Amino acid sequence: MNFIFVHANPDWYVMHKPQGCSVQDDRDGIGFLNALKQFMQEPELSLVHRLDKVTSGLLLIGRNKKTTSILSQQFEHRTVRKFYLALAAGKPSKKQGTIIGDMAKARRGAWKLERSVKNPAKTQFFSVSHSAGLRWYLLRPITGKTHQLRVALKSIGCPILGDELYGAKAQARTYLHAYGLEFDWQGERQRFLLPPSEEGEFRQSVPVEYGNPWEMHWPKS
Repeated sequence: MNFIFVHANPDWYVMHKPQGCSVQDDRDGIGFLNALKQFMQEPELSLVHRLDKVTSGLLLIGRNKKTTSILSQQFEHRTVRKFYLALAAGKPSKKQGTIIGDMAKARRGAWKLERSVKNPAKTQFFSVSHSAGLRWYLLRPITGKTHQLRVALKSIGCPILGDELYGAKAQARTYLHAYGLEFDWQGERQRFLLPPSEEGEFRQSVPVEYGNPWEMHWPKS
């Protein structure tokens, strides 16, 4: 496994997790975290948050228990800002908006979005054209629920390209990428932006208007 370090801090790493790789060990073999522990010979490395196996992009790793606890609390308190890029076929009814609703288990390990909002998943998005029949999505999850972004786009009739679990046709990969990450560390705001690897439909450059997601006019959360 090749490791790409986006940033190395004495207390944490920001890594580029490849698509198709689980963060934890699974039936397919060793996961990203344990492989990194072995490679770096750092047994205390631990996950601050998770990415789905099909998702590539920015992953924050704590290098000691204290750091992991501090950073994990920021995710729990929703002070971390995350941005994702996705590609999907079809055209949404609006080019920007908020997708909100409770999530419930469905078949085959999938989830579905419901109309109720007792403990809802909340996702904001912008969308622009990529090519004929295909669109870019810039996604900002306000909550952090399992498969949230995949379910959100499925719910508006635009499942992520390659996401067979949610009704899309098979592709070389699922086109979902953890693009931007912002969190606090020792009194300073840390920002990282990582465009997807130029492969398949991601060969096209990220839209210019998505170049600084922090400065976009997102709805108030």
